[in-house]
Amino acid sequence: METYAYYADGRWLEPAGGEYFTSENPYTGKTWAQIPRCNDRDVEIAVQAAYRACHEGPWARMHPAERGTMVRRLGDAVALHADRLADIETRDNGKRRVDIHPGLSSWLIDSFYYYAGMADKLEGSVIPTGRDEILNYTRHEPYGVVAAITAWNSPLLIAIWKLAPALAAGNAVILKPSEFASASTLELMKAFEDADLPSGVINTITGFGAEVGEPLVTHDRVRKVSFTGSVKGGASVAGLAARSVKSVTMELGGKSPQLVFDDARLEDSVHGVCGGIFPPAGQSCIAGSRLLLQAGIYDAFVGKLIEVAQRARLGDPNDPATNIGPIANKIHFERVLGHIERARKSGATLACGGNAVNPGGAGGWFIEPTIFTNVAPDSALAREEIFGPVLAVMRFETEDEAVQIANDTDFGLAAGIWTEDHRRALNLANRLEAGTVYLNNYFDACTQSPVGGYKQSGYGRENGWEGMRDFVQTKSVWLSTARRIEAPF
Repeated sequence: METYAYYADGRWLEPAGGEYFTSENPYTGKTWAQIPRCNDRDVEIAVQAAYRACHEGPWARMHPAERGTMVRRLGDAVALHADRLADIETRDNGKRRVDIHPGLSSWLIDSFYYYAGMADKLEGSVIPTGRDEILNYTRHEPYGVVAAITAWNSPLLIAIWKLAPALAAGNAVILKPSEFASASTLELMKAFEDADLPSGVINTITGFGAEVGEPLVTHDRVRKVSFTGSVKGGASVAGLAARSVKSVTMELGGKSPQLVFDDARLEDSVHGVCGGIFPPAGQSCIAGSRLLLQAGIYDAFVGKLIEVAQRARLGDPNDPATNIGPIANKIHFERVLGHIERARKSGATLACGGNAVNPGGAGGWFIEPTIFTNVAPDSALAREEIFGPVLAVMRFETEDEAVQIANDTDFGLAAGIWTEDHRRALNLANRLEAGTVYLNNYFDACTQSPVGGYKQSGYGRENGWEGMRDFVQTKSVWLSTARRIEAPF
């Protein structure tokens, strides 16, 4: 049994209330770690430390280029500890190790390097006012203390997406990971000790929403909130932040459509559709959980899709041969099974999967890749985010009908289009209401490209220049060069 402390002000601290909660390994279902159950007193320690770092310590006085050098050292630290970080995240939330380590050793590290290079390039502008005696210019300044609340499905990835630009912009950050997957974020703090950042620049507190999340978001010295999670959780955070008019970035849920036309390459599109939902067990905000098939290829496509899905290997997320890992926690496992049971009774056809399984007798929380056909576009199966390995298949005849079905949702995070007609692909990309549109591919991402949603999938952007701008506020400065000011009356 591993027992963690939380990290604030450059120190490892025991929770003020002396309480802990447990983490279970999703592959085995067994408890393996104790996580600090922090409260408002711990929040106060972290916030005050971050505030001092922003306004009094060396971080506040540091030249942007020097700050960029320190952010780059964070990337070096992640590279050095990538094996350990991957091991802990796999044990903590069941994510396949092959989905973690390549990222840690490549583009997630590159997030720090990318934003490190951007730290001294946040340039303001001189505004043409039309008045020779007036100089007006802008400058970009950090918010100060940033609360970064992350989700349980990809804790390290989401934390790094927030940390790198926030720090490069000059903020100090308090991370609050999900209570369902906190260990890898605490391990990240251990790795960051090698980077020797000033105390208080990065802090991590763990615990539950009402006990930690609410006092963090409502604290008067927190001026920016970046949240990744469910729509319900995001609405709650936004409401709390609105009490003191804080800036908020939201990356929320999705019910992303994949549109496959009759001219698409069958095998490639089948593989793309499967890859867009099943390998992470559907536990991705951008998972392509709605499949829209043109009528002429419907039967052939579904047949091939079932064939591919049924040969997927479920098992140990540490095994490179595993195709699909477990559901990340027991509560969500039962929630997904409940969605499947309601879908069975809704009139849709269960074409594949739908059962809980126990590969290798490990005792963890596994659900077969599940495909429902003949799904009504207005059904709960087609409209509610399940966040599990469940694919809802629908039929369309024309492009206009496909767009209407795809956009008829409260969400707008991502969409995929499979067609050999590039004119059609580009036209439809403009018509789909989604923050990311994939053409003949799915699930790609990189540090340089912004990520974010339309509608209830959120607002604001992470990654790219847009991700950096979300962590700064713009000041307009007016200077008069006139020798004297005329009397107003």
